[in-house]
Amino acid sequence: MFPPHNFPFPRLSIHGAVTWPLTSVCRHIHTLILFTYTDYKTIFIPIAVFAAVAAPVHSLGHLLSGLLWIWLHLLQCNVSNQYKTPEEDIVSRPWRPIPSGRISQTDAFSLRVFLIPVCLGLSWFHGWGVFFTSATLTATMIVYDEVGFAAHWAGKNMCNVFGYLTFEIGATKIMGQSPRLDATAMQALVCSAGVISTTIQAQDFADVVGDRQIGRVTFPIYAPSFSRIFTLIALVTWSIFLSTHWSLGLWGKTCFCFLGTLIGLRYYNLRKSEQDSQSYVLFNAWLFMAHLLPSQARWDVLSF
Repeated sequence: MFPPHNFPFPRLSIHGAVTWPLTSVCRHIHTLILFTYTDYKTIFIPIAVFAAVAAPVHSLGHLLSGLLWIWLHLLQCNVSNQYKTPEEDIVSRPWRPIPSGRISQTDAFSLRVFLIPVCLGLSWFHGWGVFFTSATLTATMIVYDEVGFAAHWAGKNMCNVFGYLTFEIGATKIMGQSPRLDATAMQALVCSAGVISTTIQAQDFADVVGDRQIGRVTFPIYAPSFSRIFTLIALVTWSIFLSTHWSLGLWGKTCFCFLGTLIGLRYYNLRKSEQDSQSYVLFNAWLFMAHLLPSQARWDVLSF
């Protein structure tokens, strides 16, 4: 039997019956994209570039598989983080799915739970090494959001380093011809771990207001002046070390070291929130370049 007229189903025209499912799907896709939007330039693109160079990419299929793996795990981490701290997003990013009302906090939690087996299942398809990497990333996510490591700068930075490194390992294993990492890939991963562990606070300077509001103690809040001096020293030191380690040419080394020094000086001297946001954009450009440096060992393309 057909439902009575007062049954709470939407009444759709023929045109509506065709377009409504498509509109709904597009809305859900848009919501997922909004979860990950702020991390395309900070995580998705740098890690994709790193893996493509460190692996190196074996084929277009391997590249696309790696990009899908990165995005799904980024979505998992972002949903987990954003459902736990909607108060921060109300202040700094009100357009995100939860504060904007596109999805409820309860539904975001359900999505996060659903994404765990999805990510593990996709990783298992690529072998036990990638599966273990995905499981490690998931465990890091849980420790960060549920155990409370995100509340203190030391635990936050440690989880961020583990998370970033597992992203890089998983993507590199998928994009390469073999899941086994060669010497160049291993050196690149070690260098990346060092860079991330000493410069991860670059993302926190612009978010001091929101972090204070939710009681999160980041490195810039814990040590306002020292964190800026440390960031300057770290950027200059890594710029010199990486350009030397990967045997860049004179012009390449000069440009890379100049950019790292410029960004470090900006963080030290320009301390307003808007200025920190601009410095972070430049920092991501520097990090992007740092992830390209292993290409010199692969193809000798940065010897100018």
